[in-house]
Amino acid sequence: MLFIMFVEFIFQKVIPLQINKTPIFFIICNFIWLLFLFAFYAYLWRVPGIFSSIFVFVLVLIAISFFTLLERKVLGYIQLRKGPNKVGLLGLLQPFADAIKLFTKEVNIPLVSNRIPFIISPSIGLLLAFLLWIIYPSNSPTWIFSFGILIFLCVSSLGVYTILVSGWTSNSKYSLLGCVRGVAQTISYEVSISLVLLSCLIIFGSFNFIYIYQYGYIGSLLLFFPLASIWFITILAETNRTPFDFSEGESELVSGFNTEYSGFTFALIFIAEYINIIYISLVTSLIVICFFRFNDLKNLELIFYCLIFSFIFIWIRGSFPRTRYDLLIGLTWKSFLPGSLTIIIFIIFIVNFI
Repeated sequence: MLFIMFVEFIFQKVIPLQINKTPIFFIICNFIWLLFLFAFYAYLWRVPGIFSSIFVFVLVLIAISFFTLLERKVLGYIQLRKGPNKVGLLGLLQPFADAIKLFTKEVNIPLVSNRIPFIISPSIGLLLAFLLWIIYPSNSPTWIFSFGILIFLCVSSLGVYTILVSGWTSNSKYSLLGCVRGVAQTISYEVSISLVLLSCLIIFGSFNFIYIYQYGYIGSLLLFFPLASIWFITILAETNRTPFDFSEGESELVSGFNTEYSGFTFALIFIAEYINIIYISLVTSLIVICFFRFNDLKNLELIFYCLIFSFIFIWIRGSFPRTRYDLLIGLTWKSFLPGSLTIIIFIIFIVNFI
């Protein structure tokens, strides 16, 4: 409580912000408080787990750096041109050159923006993306959560608050339109994505990613192709990828919610987006395929399936243009919601009566 009172004093007295009487202030205070409690608990009980998690985070950062290189290469060949091939052998050092450029550029902060939330929100988005990798399923997990799928839903849903705060605190009309779009589409597809995951839970009988990873021998969504289609289209919207990247629509909103960001703040948003893409590909491989032929090579097989779905993300970006915003909202409410409800009723009938 003392910590919360201190943060409240800083926001209300020291920093002249315009958000003191809005829910955003309470969201930030509660988030900082929960983060403090989590860090304290981890320090007391699972100090070795902290170092393992940090090592995983570093590996994830290296993975997304080369994933961006793969994306630029694939998009280049799709568009009948070469990708980056000048920096290092075959362009392998291009991601590191991009990182150095972004983190050494000047950070421009609009004069009329709410400075502290404007700077903090990209960091919170990156933190939420890293938190997902704590429940990464493997043969030797560092952390075991009995309700891992619920944690995945909660943390991935919180990601929209970073979009909302980033766009609103920028005090720019294009940023505000982008964040409002992001919130509206999140409300639309979160219901259907929860129902799709609920269908998988009924089949697997567990909320634990580790249990599904160890004992799942056939993908549940492969049995119901319409459900797999709903899941894949929804995760494209979840990760703000083409053709559903409406919160970043550069042809309509300059750059969407991140219009006013530059330098390292833009890099944090960029990194969080690609971390989410790789993790969503991992979850998709787990619940869609979930077929591991060799028990000793489960980790390698899961990584191989993850690479396939990550490549499909890139392939779709190079193949489809951005669709209309109202078409996605209509698709989620008029097609995905009744379709996923019908399929889940059918699955409950099969599991209980057959």
